[in-house]
Amino acid sequence: MTLTLVVLAAGMGSRYGGLKQVDPMGPSGETVLDYSVHDAIRAGFGRVLFIIRRDFEADFRALIGARFTGRVQVDYVFQSPDAMPAGQVLPAARTKPWGTGHAVWCAREAIDGAFAVVNADDFYGAGSFRRLAEFLRAASAVKTQPPEFAMAGFALANTLSEHGAVSRGVCAVGEDGVLQSIEEHTGILASEVGSGAKYAPDVTVSMNCWGFTPAFLPMLDARWRAFLALNGASERAEFYLPFAVNDLLASGEARVRVLPTSDLWFGVTYREDKPRVQSAIAALVASGAYPSPLKETS
Repeated sequence: MTLTLVVLAAGMGSRYGGLKQVDPMGPSGETVLDYSVHDAIRAGFGRVLFIIRRDFEADFRALIGARFTGRVQVDYVFQSPDAMPAGQVLPAARTKPWGTGHAVWCAREAIDGAFAVVNADDFYGAGSFRRLAEFLRAASAVKTQPPEFAMAGFALANTLSEHGAVSRGVCAVGEDGVLQSIEEHTGILASEVGSGAKYAPDVTVSMNCWGFTPAFLPMLDARWRAFLALNGASERAEFYLPFAVNDLLASGEARVRVLPTSDLWFGVTYREDKPRVQSAIAALVASGAYPSPLKETS
């Protein structure tokens, strides 16, 4: 069984100020994405499927995709606002992509087995990929009703930026480790997280690190069509992956197992985050967690 890593890479990173997916973060010029693919390969993923936009396809293939030639199967699909169900008309003024749920919907025909979904610009840690791979192998071998999917759960305190507010999917998790709901919280500041503060530091949040079986894809299609029925004329509404998952939880059509991870999460939401991420990765390399240069030993 080939596990596929689906990478959400269609965003340009407006707050960051550029195509941050190609920005070097490691001591030998590695990108954050280099480390994710490295960790995924070590965990047993045999294919990487990049979801990108056509307008930067050539640069992405040359700067990112070429790094993995010979190490893992690499494929591409494209997200564009006009990728919609037959008969659906794109609003004339719509130029904005429809969000992460739409991105995965655009990749549905290229996915034929169990798969993980991650952001291209987030560092999730090796343990997150190992746990997802273990879950996906088990879920593929034993079919459950309702279908069961997975999400790597991170502590909110480990996902903040010192340089501005962030949006996070705050999760309610049952004692059995099953996700009950996700609620999007925007404008979360580091000063609001801590003992006695607005947010507890250990509250579980979703960082778009998911594990799905193919059973998810028709469910996603149904949610996308329902979203368009209400928002198809909008110039800015977005169909987010956590919203689709949350709807499945509410309807009882699926269960989501939360896989707690103690791995450090690093993100580059703002350009000012870059030195901190570089320092954190350098420390991991110095500890022996990763080789340098990375590409020679993957």
